[in-house]
Amino acid sequence: MQKLNIRILVCILFICVSSAVIAQKQRQLHVDVLQEKGPHSKSFQMCVGAGRANEGLRADWQEQLRIVKNDCGFEYIRFHGLLHDDMGVFRYDKKGDPEYNWQYIDKLYDFILSIDMKPFVELSFMPNALKTNDNTVFWWKGNVSPPKSYEAYGELIYKLVKHLKDRYGDEEVATWYFEVWNEPNLKSFFSGTQEEYFKMYKTVAEAVKRVSKDYRVGGPATAGGQWVPETLQYCETNRVPLDFIATHTYGVKGFLDEFGENNLIMKSNPHEMWEKVQRTRGMIDNSVFKGIELHFTEWSSSYSNTDPVHDTYQNAPYILNTLKNSEHHATSMSYWTFTDVFEEGGVPRGPFHGGFGLLNLQNLKKPTYFVYKYLNQLGKIELENNDKQSWVCKSENEVQALVWDFTFLDQKRVSNRVFYKKNLPPASKSEVDFYVSNLENGTYMLRIYKTGYKHNDVYTSYYEMESPKNLSKKQMKILSESTSDAPLISKIVKVSNKSFKTNIEVFENDVFLIKLEKI
Repeated sequence: MQKLNIRILVCILFICVSSAVIAQKQRQLHVDVLQEKGPHSKSFQMCVGAGRANEGLRADWQEQLRIVKNDCGFEYIRFHGLLHDDMGVFRYDKKGDPEYNWQYIDKLYDFILSIDMKPFVELSFMPNALKTNDNTVFWWKGNVSPPKSYEAYGELIYKLVKHLKDRYGDEEVATWYFEVWNEPNLKSFFSGTQEEYFKMYKTVAEAVKRVSKDYRVGGPATAGGQWVPETLQYCETNRVPLDFIATHTYGVKGFLDEFGENNLIMKSNPHEMWEKVQRTRGMIDNSVFKGIELHFTEWSSSYSNTDPVHDTYQNAPYILNTLKNSEHHATSMSYWTFTDVFEEGGVPRGPFHGGFGLLNLQNLKKPTYFVYKYLNQLGKIELENNDKQSWVCKSENEVQALVWDFTFLDQKRVSNRVFYKKNLPPASKSEVDFYVSNLENGTYMLRIYKTGYKHNDVYTSYYEMESPKNLSKKQMKILSESTSDAPLISKIVKVSNKSFKTNIEVFENDVFLIKLEKI
């Protein structure tokens, strides 16, 4: 009798475990087109990053920005070095009088506006004529010292903003943002103290507001979400203008890998970035500046410009996981960066060197590119949906679902530089049961797109080529064809009972876009 009871207990346990496994492998994604959550947040789309201003004068940089704008819809672009000497903005003439020159800035901003984008103006670094020391950052040697004359520096900012107003009009420039410096909490980016940064911030903010009180100025643009309470307190105490908070965050430990030489590893908590976004929003809303905008003007999986994680298919859902949990807390999440035309550590080495870009130097689209392309195709109205790894939206004649699996990989303390430079096939994860109710009956076009292992996965294709340092035209063609983004499924379906259902097999770190369009 006792043996029989044990057998029964074992059977019950087996049934429970089996049921749990089945439940784990089934995701129910059910939506009703009449149950609207509200306008779909576009914080992911508001801004994107680039390396430095002078790179924006290059034909390949401009070509890639056109591509990214068309597919991904970014509204603003931010970059370093607007005041660096390679832009030729400021010097003293032979008589010792200040001389201002806006020609390169005009060429760059004219282009940005011509493709229906706007500058998110980062005011950095220090012109050599105003430097207090020779400390520089990056291969292109941006000077990171405080100004030797705050009065002269304030006048430079005033003259620049006044010129922008005269050239582009008051109404246009009022839609821009002016951000004071970049990561002043790091000695590599600012050789002064926090007190000196705040003095510089005050100088810049007041210069911008001299041109127009409606122009938006903010900071502290710090690494790791730091100095936010101090900035809020300083601006409150000293009655200094503050229209938005800007800061940065990345998914690896530390703050800077200037020349891409460090062995980095992903933080053990993959949610840390979006948790930081939420905490920062809380800091703002517990201050007198409650409700002002919050911009994460740099963020990505890694802050190194030679980290292979940027090129991988695993990076795509990692980015989506952060965006999903940040969308109602940050005004913008500016991905760093749109392009591998990027020279902080010098000229890039090889077609896939772990660069920040959504596109590599040869215009090949990385998996994360398709994250932003798919996000851009979601309608303006989000539908109620309890699935935490998806968005479902609608437009006039179409329902769109962006569905993904985010599986955080155990690297076992192996650095990104080693771990991601190998073939990493995924395990089968789940089946998604996608069901839409209260549709209009009729004929629909169903299209399903996928980004994942060997789907829009140019890095794995490159790895299978044995990672050539230089690509032949034949290899370029093969790699380009691997990212054609052709639909997995494209077929006509009939809806006769006001509902539609389909199932998708999902592997680890897959991303799917489902589009159901009435025709």
